[in-house]
Amino acid sequence: MTRRLALVLPLLLAACASEPDPAPTDTAPVAAADSATAAGPASPCTAASPPADDDSLTVVVLGNSLTAGYGLPDPGTQAYPALVERRAREAGLPVRVVNVGVSGETSAGGLRRVAWVLGSARPDVFVLALGANDGLRGLDPEAMQANLEGIFGCVREAAPEARLVLAGMETLPNYGPAYGERFRAVFPAVAARFDAARIPFLLEGVGGVARLNQPDGVHPTAEGQRVIAETVWATLGPILRATAPS
Repeated sequence: MTRRLALVLPLLLAACASEPDPAPTDTAPVAAADSATAAGPASPCTAASPPADDDSLTVVVLGNSLTAGYGLPDPGTQAYPALVERRAREAGLPVRVVNVGVSGETSAGGLRRVAWVLGSARPDVFVLALGANDGLRGLDPEAMQANLEGIFGCVREAAPEARLVLAGMETLPNYGPAYGERFRAVFPAVAARFDAARIPFLLEGVGGVARLNQPDGVHPTAEGQRVIAETVWATLGPILRATAPS
């Protein structure tokens, strides 16, 4: 774990300066009255859109710039959600991946946006890849956990049959070991509460590796996105095979 943090530290430090900022409301911890739990998110849930007419599986990926493919020449084909869709189709699985990543997104922003997301696409599998920007800003891990739980709670309410996947993230060592431990503990706790599959670390093999990141040292190159796609596929592939119609 110490080695992983040492590798990812240059990427995260650079991100503090170059990650596109979200709306001002996302730059501070969510207040208790604005945070959410699985039982009662502050952001109202909505019924998901109707299922697709064909037999394809819909995978919705809610994330930040890492998911959006920030800085890539063609995010629509080079960001990891598109690569995962291609991988699935090569495996003979009828999968449509909907990328709803937004640069600068925090867990609070994701909670405020999830109702709109669910109204636009009904997920068979929902991948939640938020938290990196919470860690960059040193936001309260308990508020982040409440937001992540609120997002999954909305998904469960709107699409009860959807399989859930949570991508883990690391944070800055310079916030101190206690903060790092609290931050890191959020992801397994949320996954356990919602019986979600967990990707231990989204940037495994990419964070801090210069040749896999753009000149800003923050955002993965197309090659780095391919590594992320394989990391995601290792968890998502078995779920899709088990969920796909015979």
